[in-house]
Amino acid sequence: MHVLVVNAGSATLKFKLVRVAGGELKIVAQGRVELAQDHGRAVARLLAGLPVRPDAVAHRCVHGGERFTSVVPIDESVVRDLEELIPLDPLHGGAALAGIVATFGLGVPLVAAFDTAFHSTIPDAARRYALPAFAGVHRYGFHGWSYLSVVERYAELTGSTDPSLIVLHLGSGASAAAIREGKSVDTSMGMSPLEGLVMGTRPGDLDPGVLLHLLHNGYDEERLAELLYRQSGLLGLAGDSDVRALLRRDDDDARLALEIFCYRVRKYIGAYLAVLEGAAEAIVFTGGVGEHSSVIRRQIAEPFGWAGLTLAEDGDWVREQRISTEGSRLHAWVIPTREEEMIARATVELLQGPPVAAGGST
Repeated sequence: MHVLVVNAGSATLKFKLVRVAGGELKIVAQGRVELAQDHGRAVARLLAGLPVRPDAVAHRCVHGGERFTSVVPIDESVVRDLEELIPLDPLHGGAALAGIVATFGLGVPLVAAFDTAFHSTIPDAARRYALPAFAGVHRYGFHGWSYLSVVERYAELTGSTDPSLIVLHLGSGASAAAIREGKSVDTSMGMSPLEGLVMGTRPGDLDPGVLLHLLHNGYDEERLAELLYRQSGLLGLAGDSDVRALLRRDDDDARLALEIFCYRVRKYIGAYLAVLEGAAEAIVFTGGVGEHSSVIRRQIAEPFGWAGLTLAEDGDWVREQRISTEGSRLHAWVIPTREEEMIARATVELLQGPPVAAGGST
């Protein structure tokens, strides 16, 4: 079965055409579009260039709200719910919906795969905000398929079943998660993907008083959304949202922006070491920045010598390996995210059922 996975990110459109047979996955085609055009047009173009017609299309959807906690077939009611969820995540929600509409004409099953599902295990003490109980107002968490893929791959690489980890998904969108025995128990993003770490164009943690101040000074809802989703973060600090560009610069604004970015990550690592109560086996870097920048990894991880972490030699194009010394009590790893492969597998299990025991077929 060939599954096309469409992954509409905040700054890119990624896709993989995956062949799934007997539990084995093979990537047939893949690509990445830095979005100079809208997501719908980008999806239409990638469909025209596929070497094989897909048997199903799976769309990564960031926010599942209260209703969606697993992969689901897309029908008219799902589309309506996705439209209603766009205000909670305007960077991704509209993009994913545009991609879905662009695949309607294929005549194959369409599936929605939600990032929020992985974090359904977060306990109430971490999930609830200290507010009256408004419907739907709590921590959802995101980057769930990335976290799932990293946890599974770490277990494969180390033999550690049900590992306890601090995983850092660092890219244009960035988040951290505390994983206890294979399950999410806390994560930096909240009701929307605005909370937590500093990101390319999003501010991360912010005093709500700042928003009240801006409202008092003439900002309306539309202007606030534009500020928070598209004009803040690294872009707001230094005029560029790309970590690679900031690392090439030699000026105070770029240095400070990267210092703030790394400081915020270290702050969450410290908190999650406490959340995991000494059980953390490793800090795992993933996402575009996490996988490819040894400078950022070192700036984040080096101060945790007190926690038993000693870094080994590290290079920008580490593909998948441990980057801490063998004798470290707390290890550090680089593990590439495999969101699309996880989604392809879940799609086949939804449509055909899980693989049978060894020796059988799907």
